[in-house]
Amino acid sequence: MTCNSADRRQAGFTLIEVLVALAIIAVALTAALRATGLMASNHRALHDKALALLSAQNAIALLRLQPGLPRAGTQSDACPQGGLSLRCDLTISNTMNRSFRQVNVKVYGADGPGALIQLDGMISGLR
Repeated sequence: MTCNSADRRQAGFTLIEVLVALAIIAVALTAALRATGLMASNHRALHDKALALLSAQNAIALLRLQPGLPRAGTQSDACPQGGLSLRCDLTISNTMNRSFRQVNVKVYGADGPGALIQLDGMISGLR
């Protein structure tokens, strides 16, 4: 009774099959890791924009709470929000109606040259 190589059946995977499977898994995990990184980056950007919007709304609310109408011009103030250092640039301009002022607020982050958000509003002198 001799063992013929043609009669023997081997169970399992070949080395090539295992390497191909590992390569496929590596590509899939790399794609998943990249997607997770992009989601974290997008979450941070949305978080910063939400805080910038709150700062812009606060700046307009502060102008509305002041007695009388603010004078036309520009001003720049620090407007930190939620531990994030922000700068609010306000541009106040006259309107055709003397009882109103148009306000444009641009909020800048500490690390970026461009505005995170821009908000326009109107302030009434009528009480």
